Order: sequence, then structure tokens, then C-alpha cells
Amino acid sequence: MQTVVAYERALNNFKPLRRILCYDDFDNGANGWMDLRPNFVRENFAPHVSAMDHLSWGPPMLSTGTFRFAGTHGSMNGLYSMKLATRAHADRYEKPPAPGSMSHLIKRLSRPDDISKLQFEMWYTYTAEQDRPGIGETSVRAFGMYFDVQDAQYRYFPGVRYVNSINGEMAQFWQYMKTVNVSNEEWAYGLEGDWCVTGIDPHWYGERFPDGSAVGFDPVPGGKQELIYNETDCKYNWLYFRLLIDLKARKYIEFQSGDQTFDLSQYGPTLVAPYERIHNLINPIIFIEADTDRRVFLYVDSAVTSVE
Repeated sequence: MQTVVAYERALNNFKPLRRILCYDDFDNGANGWMDLRPNFVRENFAPHVSAMDHLSWGPPMLSTGTFRFAGTHGSMNGLYSMKLATRAHADRYEKPPAPGSMSHLIKRLSRPDDISKLQFEMWYTYTAEQDRPGIGETSVRAFGMYFDVQDAQYRYFPGVRYVNSINGEMAQFWQYMKTVNVSNEEWAYGLEGDWCVTGIDPHWYGERFPDGSAVGFDPVPGGKQELIYNETDCKYNWLYFRLLIDLKARKYIEFQSGDQTFDLSQYGPTLVAPYERIHNLINPIIFIEADTDRRVFLYVDSAVTSVE
């Protein structure tokens, strides 16, 4: 008997590996994606000790992409996308992320068997809130995606971010999460006893510098890229993203943004001793950060997580 496999039409927009773990079309709901929140493990449900104010991050939500003048934009393949929305607050780039200046989205997964490659793809777009004149392009500091991975020996965070604006000046280059060698206190902005050790959550931790560099990131070679932002804050174009990593070598393979593919096979993230109760973790996480006191948004039309 011949086996016929039929895929949904929108999957033609992706290049998955041999086995698709998740195809998330947000016209069908949240699909298990949710806000990234702290661990409420102390007395009276207080969160753990941290240099970050994890309670103030902007919440994600399903969105029709409705704007003041344009009306309902919808998504790339339907009506709803998943929207990450910061609050209207930011400090200078060189300082730790301000309370409310970021928004996060996480899907909590585990590896199904002895896989060697892990890939995440999405179609996304980004813009500033249409609450004042001006297109707001410099209000978007950065956005990106990473995996939170743990195997029997290590926990690690392979990922990339797009640095769009630094203190109001356009930058437009990609960085990857790199191997870090600083103390836990240095990683946590001088706080002793922070729950987060060196190498964990590089999008939050690690000193930042005025040129856009950071302790937790290195530039993607050839990673200067001008992304489509369009001419007003209510016109957006959908962009393609793909990150592929090698779970056996604990290294990157490649990263694709639109029509450009970057070889990252020489690089790897920081390897950290494993945490309790999260063996076989493979969580994909998406984030956006504001550069000014204007809210900024990242919309995800759909996403595919695949393995082989």
C-alpha cells in the first residue's frame, strides 16, 4: 500500500527537517506558547532573587494587527498572529534591561528521542506602537530567538538577536549567543546570589557596551542586514527566520534571515552544569526589546520546530 502524506498549504513557506515536532499557526490559538515568567518559589509565592524585574515584562497575546489608520492588517496567512508587546519604558543600551522594556514568548518542549539536529523557523514582523507621529523604527532596540537546551551533561542557550537601534541610532546587525567566561556576579550585574549563573539567559544578562556589543554576544560574520520596516508604523512586511543547531556537537550549524544564510558552524554557546528536573529540555523562546519610551511589537504569523 502506498502512503500519501498531505501537508497544510502554509507549510510550503517553511523548510523543515525530516520530522516536524510543532507547526504553530496562530489562527488556531496559542498552540502552547506563553509568557516567560519567573519561578515563584519563595515564601508567599515571591519570585527568586534576580537582578532582573521579571514581573514587569510586556505580555504576549493573539492579535489581528489592528492599527489607528490602516484598520485590521491580519496575519500573513489569515487573521491572527502572536504579538509580543513591550511596555513604554527603556534605559540606555549600556544598562541592564529596564523593567517592562522586553516581551517574551516561550513554548515548553522536550526532545522526543535521540535526535541530532534541532531547527526553528518563523514568519514574523515588527513595528512600534502607532501612538505618535513618526515611524518609530529607532524605538525597536533588538529582537531575537534562542533555544533553552539541556542534555545529560549541560544546559546551554544557542540563539541570535538583531540589534536594530542603539540609544536612538540605527545599527541593524545580527549577533549570536557565544561562549562566555566571566564570574556569576559579573554576569548578573554585580548581584551576589542571583539565581542565574554565567551563560544562562544571555538576552537579559551580561554587560553591554555603547557600540552594541555585549559579554553574551558576538557579531554574526557578515551579519549586517537592513530588514524591511516600510514607510509607516502601520505597514509591515512578513520576514523569514530559521536557526539550525547541532545537538550532538552542542554547536550552531547555520542561521537564515530572509534571503541571507550565515554559516555559524565554528561557534557554540556557553555550556553550563545541568539544572534539576529539566533533562531533555528543548524550549524555543522569542523576545523583543524597546530602545525608547515607546511600546514596540513583534508579530509571529506561524512557526515550525523540527528535528532529525
